Amino acid sequence: MKNFKTLQALAAAALAAVGVARFAVVLALAVVFFGPGQFPASAWNGPKNHPNSDNLIFDTTVAYLVEFYPLWFTYNQSATFNRLIGPDKVTSLYQAVVAVNVDTLYCSATLNLTNEPVVLTIPPTTNTYSILALTPYGDVYPSGIPAQTPGTYAIVGPNYNAAVPGITTITNPDNYSSLLFRVDKYSASGVNQSNSAEAFRAALKLVELSLYTNNPSTGAAKIAPEIVFAVPYKRIADNLIADDPIAFLKSLQTSVAASNTPPLAPGPKALSDLFDALFGDGNFGHHDKKKRAQFAAGAQAAHELILENYLTHTGSNNWIHFTNIGAWSTNADGALDRSGISEFLQYGNDIGAAAYYHAFVDDKGRELNGNNPHGYVLAFGPGEQPQASRFWSVTTYTPADIELVPNPEEKYAVASYTPNLQTNSGSISIYMTRNLSQLPAGVSNANWLSIPPGPFNIMLRVYGPEGSVTNNTFIAPAIYRRH
Repeated sequence: MKNFKTLQALAAAALAAVGVARFAVVLALAVVFFGPGQFPASAWNGPKNHPNSDNLIFDTTVAYLVEFYPLWFTYNQSATFNRLIGPDKVTSLYQAVVAVNVDTLYCSATLNLTNEPVVLTIPPTTNTYSILALTPYGDVYPSGIPAQTPGTYAIVGPNYNAAVPGITTITNPDNYSSLLFRVDKYSASGVNQSNSAEAFRAALKLVELSLYTNNPSTGAAKIAPEIVFAVPYKRIADNLIADDPIAFLKSLQTSVAASNTPPLAPGPKALSDLFDALFGDGNFGHHDKKKRAQFAAGAQAAHELILENYLTHTGSNNWIHFTNIGAWSTNADGALDRSGISEFLQYGNDIGAAAYYHAFVDDKGRELNGNNPHGYVLAFGPGEQPQASRFWSVTTYTPADIELVPNPEEKYAVASYTPNLQTNSGSISIYMTRNLSQLPAGVSNANWLSIPPGPFNIMLRVYGPEGSVTNNTFIAPAIYRRH
């Protein structure tokens, strides 16, 4: 292990010399000692030319928000622990998680293993489903639950040493994490299995060990009205940072210090301590206007960095594609990447489970805009469809919230499983227009997606990546504006 005591001492010195020492010293040493991802290196590189970049407060705030941004979302979304919950349906009303899709049925829980284990019961099913285990930062870790295997499992915290007799025991790396089930509504061959998917989800159970011992039948997943999931967390965060960045920093500080945040590694701990010493409780008086302005500018600059890093992460045909989702340390800009995923694709799977391609512009780099009277077309030629063991799907989203586009038909995706999908000698064309009346003559409604007036964006998902998607040589086709 590298000597982190040196860094801690230097961080303490920096804290004692606020207004004189440069946060750059702490940041540089953190990168040397702990490697990329522990501190957001690019958050330092980005604002160097900003007029406020000689200010310790500004620099620290930029680094702090980029490093801990995902915690704001997971902390505020964790209303109930150790209970599985899912929406009764998903339409444009759903706002809780950005870039939600309609391919699968959702059911998830935030685990709290501080006091005792929880018992998870998985019923048998013929539906394909996936299990995603995430830390509060969005790091993907092996759930330990065998794929497609029914059974009863006791999930215990890292410090739990007692036996759980008669139940398969799985040890979690943290006391707090998220567990998400996604159940396919269609088989890989296109058979509608929505009813059995609903039955499977409803039969899932999760409950604390003490309650399970008293009644093994308790803890059934709660299927709640969609309105429960209508809180627009992304919009709240974006608006707070734009309009009241000090309030957002207070909220983020609460999230970082919360009991359900895992213990901080030495590098992030030094950053958090430095920010706390500078920011205090965030209640600045009239004489602290300059200080307040520096914190506000740092928060807004960090948010701009997060957006820019995601939106410029483009490859062939202007599609945004990350291969390090949930494994941020594989990239020197890991902290920026994971904050961008929280902003645009929270609860995304790692590349082994799913691949995501996101586009905001067409083949010529022009903004996708529903005011184009003829709409757009995305065409997969023969053999150009992404290879998948489960499915691929295309969804259009609103510009700011990255949510489903409202439309009277409540049709939100075109997928490999879509019934009556029209093909032409092996090619598949997806037409995106404001309404069905703009669809070209002879095109099936199955090949249509609604777009809003004004800007929009498109996401291509591939669940169960295979072939060129797995080895990252797949090229998603360009999006063309129709004339």
